[in-house]
Amino acid sequence: MTGDEVRRGVPVTNPDQPLFDGAEATKRDLLDYLEAVGERLVRVLRDRPLSVVRVRPGQEPFMQKNLPKYTPEWVRRTTVWAESSRREISYALCDDMPTLLWFGNQRAVEYHPTLVTSDPGTGPTHLVLDLDPSPGQTFRHAAEAAQLIRVALTDAGLTGAVKTSGAKGAHVFVPIAPDTRHEDAAAATRAIAARAERLDPGFATTAFIKEDRGGKVFLDPTRTGGATVVAAYSPRIRPGVPVSFPLAWSDLDEVTPADFTMRTVPALLADTDPWSATMPEPQAIPADLIAEGHTIPIPRVQAMHEGKRRARARRTP
Repeated sequence: MTGDEVRRGVPVTNPDQPLFDGAEATKRDLLDYLEAVGERLVRVLRDRPLSVVRVRPGQEPFMQKNLPKYTPEWVRRTTVWAESSRREISYALCDDMPTLLWFGNQRAVEYHPTLVTSDPGTGPTHLVLDLDPSPGQTFRHAAEAAQLIRVALTDAGLTGAVKTSGAKGAHVFVPIAPDTRHEDAAAATRAIAARAERLDPGFATTAFIKEDRGGKVFLDPTRTGGATVVAAYSPRIRPGVPVSFPLAWSDLDEVTPADFTMRTVPALLADTDPWSATMPEPQAIPADLIAEGHTIPIPRVQAMHEGKRRARARRTP
């Protein structure tokens, strides 16, 4: 199909269509943004199996993992076995600007890479704590929870980088040694969340079941293994098109997610890359942190068993 214009060799179609309801932006605005910040976003995505969230005119947003058959041959890809669906999935590897702009032309607004690379012989590259405020709470609560995570990390001899989620949450990334086993990284993530919860149990919780959170900020330790997390610099499908944006720890209390949108971020960044600049070097996880984490039940498994127990209790007269 012949596009209305060409960017980096990629035909662009219907650039002046509205992006989605509430965006107050067009597909052209999305492509302009991706070109402006693209090299920085590509650094985050490179060599990682990629899921994207697309939004077609008149349809609900949907997450796309498997590449469609019409994907150009020049888009790099990797095949991953999905245990949940019992099939192989062909994921894109967004390693360059033409690939990113091709996704933009497909109306891919959100970019969710995995925490592992396409090399099956390597482990996760980061620990991630996803800080999720309860209904009625705001980003300010997520920022306070991030500071609890920071204290827990410091006490363990670790450091991390923080960013907005692009909604009202926050993400803390801790780069780790490349030889870390998946199960040890998952255990360490659980232990960090548990230690942060103990610092202020009236404010933060690791309860996986929503009804058990009691209006507290959820310290989610489940972004492990092949899980995905929205990339730094990725737009989100929300009113105003906010962007997941890196922060200095000292700025957490001074900003709101609305400060970082598809329209404001290019000027805020200029020629800088704060996500790369603030990210520490990979670190070895302390053995005691791993050991503690292995004593903590896996949240999803624990929640599944608890859900079954509660269902049985409701059925029992």
